[in-house]
Amino acid sequence: MESVKYWLWLSMRPGIGFAKVKKLLNIFGSADEVYKASERDYFDIETINRENIKSLSDKDLKNVNKILTDCDEAGCRIISFQDCEYPERLKNIYDPPLILYIKGKMPDVDHEPVVGAVGTRKCTPYGIINAESTGYKLSKSGIIVVTGLAKGVDTAATEGALRGGTAVIGVIGSGLDIIYPAENKQLFTDVIDNGAVISEYPPGTRALHHHFPARNRIISGLSLGIAVIEAPKKSGALITAARALEQGRDVFVLPGNVDAAACEGSNRLLREGAIPFMSGDDIIDEYIELYPDKIKTPETDETKKPFDNNSKVDYIGLGNFFGKLAGDEMIIAKSIGTESLCIDEIIIETMLPAQKVSAVLTMLEISGYVRRDDSGRWKATSGGFY
Repeated sequence: MESVKYWLWLSMRPGIGFAKVKKLLNIFGSADEVYKASERDYFDIETINRENIKSLSDKDLKNVNKILTDCDEAGCRIISFQDCEYPERLKNIYDPPLILYIKGKMPDVDHEPVVGAVGTRKCTPYGIINAESTGYKLSKSGIIVVTGLAKGVDTAATEGALRGGTAVIGVIGSGLDIIYPAENKQLFTDVIDNGAVISEYPPGTRALHHHFPARNRIISGLSLGIAVIEAPKKSGALITAARALEQGRDVFVLPGNVDAAACEGSNRLLREGAIPFMSGDDIIDEYIELYPDKIKTPETDETKKPFDNNSKVDYIGLGNFFGKLAGDEMIIAKSIGTESLCIDEIIIETMLPAQKVSAVLTMLEISGYVRRDDSGRWKATSGGFY
């Protein structure tokens, strides 16, 4: 705990960025020794100026002790840059956080396939469906999904990933005791129960606007690649993509309509050379050879659903096929019937909210009741075999 205390102190020094911290650690060997050094000891260090010396000479630990108390009360723990649990993958970015606050169990990301999912908060039904489906497929294959737990694409991708069964990581721009957005309280709890929520900000820190671009470098830093799902011209997802490229990560982009404002930024990324993906399967294909013992496909997964077999069956009437459904699933399935409908037509037909329709369609697709064709229209499958 003593070492963590001094790392906290060092992380809170105004004007001391990562490059200067690295310099100090090279000279003194540890955060403990940086703290114990005298003002005189700092004077002859190249790049350390008078303001830095003043900052380093402040040895008051009152704020540090408060953070430690707040962490106990919030039920979160701290890992420092030198902790063995701190991911090497994140250490290797140019400006890693010195401190990570964690709730849940942090996966061993250095030995696991990890993909970040990002996109606009104001996503369309197309974005919600694809985010949820992508999150599910990646997680179902064994890939850890990282999101920012924000509204829109983040929420949909996280919900899909949780259903997939692999650990999920949320990276937030506030203290771990502050849930933002507030309506995602249950989602935060589910991620903590199935992985970890992490932050570089101590408990009590509000979700300020400038925290989110900083948060994005952690999402990409933990990941092998980033999946961009709907990003308008000005979007935090584009910042994440830029950080990913700086860090040498892959950038995957879901193509969108050329005249859709929600896809203007992501389509521009495609023009600039990002990797297009049509579903999570395309991303899985990129990493399966690197992680053959970690990533499974429907062909290698021994726990296939009945729908995964290749048996030939006669046509099954939709009445019998949908017989096991109820509630909104039945309403949406019946609205499709033997037709081929776009999501807007289904929304009009059922009079259900767009987000509800997109979520239910995703579940129906996962269960094998419906599928989406290349034009984005939904249709019932022939008995679930396709």
